[in-house]
Amino acid sequence: MTKPEESATTGADLLVKALIDEEVEVVFGYPGGAVLPIYDSLFKQNRLRHILVRHEQAAVHAAEGYARSTGKVGVVLVTSGPGATNAVTGLTDALMDSIPLVCLTGQVPTHLIGNDAFQEADTTGITRPCTKHNYLVKSVGDLARSVHEAFYVARSGRPGPVVIDLPKDVLMNKHEYTPPPKVAVTHKSYRPQTQPDPKKIEQAIEMIAQAKRPVFYAGGGIINAGPKASKLLTQFVHLTGYPVTNTLMGLGAFPASDKQFLGMLGMHGTYEANLAMHGCDVMINIGARFDDRITGNLTKFSPNSKKIHVDIDPSSINKNVRVDLAIVGDAGIVLEELLKAWKAKQPKVDQKALKAWWAEIDTWRARNCLAYKPNKQVIKPQYALERLYHHIKDKDHYITTEVGQHQMWAAQFLKFEQPNRWMTSGGLGTMGYGFPAALGVQIAHPEALVIDVAGEASILMNIQELSTAAQYRLPVKIFVLNNHYMGMVRQWQELLHGGRYSESYSESLPDFVKVAEAFGAKGLRCEDPAKLDDTIKEMIDLKHPVIVDVIVDEKENCFPMIPSGAAHNEMLLGPDDKQSTTVSEEGMVLV
Repeated sequence: MTKPEESATTGADLLVKALIDEEVEVVFGYPGGAVLPIYDSLFKQNRLRHILVRHEQAAVHAAEGYARSTGKVGVVLVTSGPGATNAVTGLTDALMDSIPLVCLTGQVPTHLIGNDAFQEADTTGITRPCTKHNYLVKSVGDLARSVHEAFYVARSGRPGPVVIDLPKDVLMNKHEYTPPPKVAVTHKSYRPQTQPDPKKIEQAIEMIAQAKRPVFYAGGGIINAGPKASKLLTQFVHLTGYPVTNTLMGLGAFPASDKQFLGMLGMHGTYEANLAMHGCDVMINIGARFDDRITGNLTKFSPNSKKIHVDIDPSSINKNVRVDLAIVGDAGIVLEELLKAWKAKQPKVDQKALKAWWAEIDTWRARNCLAYKPNKQVIKPQYALERLYHHIKDKDHYITTEVGQHQMWAAQFLKFEQPNRWMTSGGLGTMGYGFPAALGVQIAHPEALVIDVAGEASILMNIQELSTAAQYRLPVKIFVLNNHYMGMVRQWQELLHGGRYSESYSESLPDFVKVAEAFGAKGLRCEDPAKLDDTIKEMIDLKHPVIVDVIVDEKENCFPMIPSGAAHNEMLLGPDDKQSTTVSEEGMVLV
C-alpha cells in the first residue's frame, strides 16, 4: 500500500499540475532564485510552454496580448523582489483595462518574510492597489486551491490581474494534489452578478424606443464578454437603426465599415461621434466606464440626455457620471435579453425624429474631420497608416500599439471589423506596451500577421524584446512612425505651453535598421512617400521580425482633439483651431 508521503508531490510540481488543469498552454516569465523549483518542474514536463522574455514588465504585457487576442487568462511567472516589482506596471495596465491575468511571483521562505532577506519585497502589499486580488500562500496545502480560485477571480465578473505570491519553502514542501472539482470553482464571497434584472430590461427598452436622438456607446466590456456579445450588439444596433460609437478599448466591438458606425469617440475621437454624444437625448452605454478621456468636462458632458449604463462591475456605475437607469450584468447576457425584449414588444420608433437625427449626423460627417494635407516630399503619419491598412485589410491581422500620437492615429485610420484584433494600453497609457503585447499575440496566433504600430520613443522602452522575438522566431512587425519627438508631449507643449518643447525632442536616436540587424531581425527605412507602398509590402512578405523606420513629418499634430477641461462640442479640428485655445490660471483649457 502506498504511503501518503510517497503519493505527495512538491509545491512546484503541484503548481504546474494546477496550471495544466486550468488549461494553461503558455507561461511568460523570467527565472530567479525564488522560483527555481517551478522552473525545475517546468523542465520535467511538456504540456506547458514557457516563453523567456528579457524583462518582467514585458512578460506581463506579452501575457496581456495573449489574453486579449484569445479571451483566455494570461499567465506570468517572475521571481521575488525586483522580479515582482518590475511586473507592477504591467499589472496596473491590466487592472485599468480589465485584462484577465494570473501572475505567479516568487517570495523568500516563510521564515524570512519580514527580515529584509535577499530579494525580498512585500509583493502582496505592493500589488494590492494594482490587482483585482492577491494571495500570499503560506502552506503548500493551500496552493492548489489558491491557484484555481485565482483563475476564477481573474476571469469572472470584470476581468483583471491576480497575483499569487509563493514562498520558496512552500514550493519545495510536499503535499498531495487534489484536482479541481468538475463543477466550476467559485469564491465564497466573490459572486459577480451576470444576469440583469428583467424589470430594468423592460425600462431600458421603453427608454430606447422613445428616443429622438439616441446613441449607443460601446466599450471594452463588450469585447471582454466574448465574440458573441459583439454579434449581439451589431444585431441590436441594426434592429434599432440607431448610431453607435466605440471607445478606444471597444474598437472592433462593432464593424468599422458599417454605415451606422460613427467612429471612435473621446479626446481624439471623430467630430460626428463626439457631437452625437453631446447632443443625444438617450445614451445607451454598454461596457464602458465613463472615463475622463471620453467624457471631457463632466459638467458639460451630454447635458440633455437620459443615460442607460450596462456594466458587470457595480462599482463603475454612478462613479463618474450619474445615470438614469443602471443595469448590472454581463454585457453579452444583457444584450441577449434586450434583443429578446425588443423583438417581443416590437416598439415603434419615431422614424421622423430618427431621420432628422441621422441628417444632422451626416452634416457632421461631411466635415471629414480626419482629413489632412498630403505632402509629396514628406510622409504624413496619417498617410503611412492609410497605406498600411490598404495592404493588410484583407489579411488575417492583429494590431498592437505603443502609446502616443501614433496610437491615436492608428485608432483613427485602422479599421476593425471584429473584436480581439486591437490591443492597446488604454487606461494606464503605458509606453512600451505594444511590442511585448505583439509577441504574446503572435504566440497565440502563429500564422497571423501581427503588427506593432510604434513611436520612436515608445519602442525604446522594451526594445530588448527583439531578443525574445529572435529566440522564438516570432515574425512580429514593428511599424515605427518616427517624428524624432515624444509626439503627444510635443503636441501638448505646442498647444498648451507656448511651444516650449522641454525635453520632448529625442536627440540621440539609434539607427533602427542596425538595431534590428544586431538582434537578427530585418530593418527597413522609408523617408519617401513614393516608396512607402513597396516598403510595407516588403515588411509583410518577410517571414521574420522586422522594424520599419518610417520617417514622418516632425510637426504633425493629432486632430480632432478635445482639450483638457473642454466639452465634446468644443473640439479642435485642426491646426487653425489652436489659436482659439487659451489656458486659465487654474490650468484648464478654455475654448
